[in-house]
Amino acid sequence: MVKTRTILMVEDDPADMRLIQRAFAKAEITAKVIRLTNGDDAVAYLDGQAPYDNRAAYPLPNLLILDLKLPRRNGFEVLQWLRSRRDGIRRMPVIMLTSSRHTVDINRAYDSGVNSYLAKPENTEGLLQVANAIKTYWLSLNEDPTLLGTGTYGK
Repeated sequence: MVKTRTILMVEDDPADMRLIQRAFAKAEITAKVIRLTNGDDAVAYLDGQAPYDNRAAYPLPNLLILDLKLPRRNGFEVLQWLRSRRDGIRRMPVIMLTSSRHTVDINRAYDSGVNSYLAKPENTEGLLQVANAIKTYWLSLNEDPTLLGTGTYGK
């Protein structure tokens, strides 16, 4: 059976988002990508709060890609909110895709429960490598955790 894939991308920089979208297109990533631009909207989406309370229109993602520096609620705060949940969405795979290469940020992200920390490449070739790695590992090889109800979400 073919997996239906959804990625929630939380990125506030429109230029970075355009580059990421181009890299995803070149990598032939067919997952539905939902873009939000701040941490509060990400939490509302993941929590199923209005205006994201219709799961048919706004499905839980199979993968969350977070920038670190976001307005309203930063990537660390979104990650900590997600990992502190008592329900299954706390298991959602999370990639931190950010411009920060600071050791303190990398360590804090892993300490907070991020699954992967990727520094944004400085060129389009590097971003294409990142997109291909996401496609191969996170969207093809990785087994999805159970997020809601019974069974594996997204299959």
